[in-house]
Amino acid sequence: MKGENIFKRKDGRWEARYVKDRELSGRIVYGYCYGKTYKEAKEKVSRFKSLGEFRPARTSCENHLKFGHFCDEWLESCRFRLKGSTCERYKTAVENHIKPRLGGYLPQSITEEAVNEFSSILLGEGLAPKTVKDILIVLRLALKFAAKQLPGELPAVEISYPKEAKKEARVLSIDEQKRLISYLSENIDSCKFGVLLAMLTGLRIGELCALKWENISVKERTIRVCATMQRLRNDGEGGRTKVVIGSPKSDLSSRVIPLSDAAAALCKLMEVKNQAAYILTGNAEFIEPRTLQYRLKKYAKDCGLEGVHFHTLRHTFATRCVEVGFEIKSLSEILGHSTTAITMERYVHSSMKLKRENMQKLTAVGL
Repeated sequence: MKGENIFKRKDGRWEARYVKDRELSGRIVYGYCYGKTYKEAKEKVSRFKSLGEFRPARTSCENHLKFGHFCDEWLESCRFRLKGSTCERYKTAVENHIKPRLGGYLPQSITEEAVNEFSSILLGEGLAPKTVKDILIVLRLALKFAAKQLPGELPAVEISYPKEAKKEARVLSIDEQKRLISYLSENIDSCKFGVLLAMLTGLRIGELCALKWENISVKERTIRVCATMQRLRNDGEGGRTKVVIGSPKSDLSSRVIPLSDAAAALCKLMEVKNQAAYILTGNAEFIEPRTLQYRLKKYAKDCGLEGVHFHTLRHTFATRCVEVGFEIKSLSEILGHSTTAITMERYVHSSMKLKRENMQKLTAVGL
């Protein structure tokens, strides 16, 4: 009968064909039963099905959807759980790298070998190991999402991340720091004041750009960090970008920073009456991170300093704190880190002077 896939062969036998399985590529795998009569061939197929020897094809449409579809679904789910900046970072990795190369695959066919090849291609294109690692982390999250939609269907994929060359962060020497402080203090304005404040507190660039005078208590000698500023892509405007002020990087990034004597005196000197004013301008207008980076670049050039970007100030602040014996847990909280390990690994860079002083301590034990 039509639709049964049972027909008579040239050798006189009857052949019953059925969909046995589907390869990872999506191609159908057929099984065959034979009989001397139509009835016998049909009974054999029926018996295979009833005994469980027939493994039915995956008929759910989800089992035939390409990985790109699951990437889109995952990104959509992220919108309701994660910050806009995180979603934007994930989307960039998916649209620029993951979907163009893996989006056409069935999720079941993305193996460890396929991921390793994908990683090699990205490295071969000149992407930094750190960038490739970030893309692979996004891929792992997308695969995890797909696995939940296809329980039992996806093989476990072990992802190997490329090794990153340890890059020494730029830290201002004490002489360079004094030179920059002297430059910023001369003919000081609101923007120079903000840069100085970052050097004295370790504020991130987005936190500084979003900081208002209402967040600084000269009386209590504290800064309350409760917002950050970023420029993100605006999907509703043809992919154009917009400045967004939102909550800080993490829960621990919302914090209160005590001010040193120097920082408190500086704030008292520069304080304006309008508490709703941004500290970088002294009025209702803000300076975005990209503009502040340009200004810092000019300040550094005027001081004869090379390789200085805004995070250099944060690195320098953390290093100076360690050099004077700052308690690491307190420093970690001031910087807004989730663990002290992040503080030690990413931001603390001991100077040669401090290393020599510590080595000299061995003299007391005869070494």
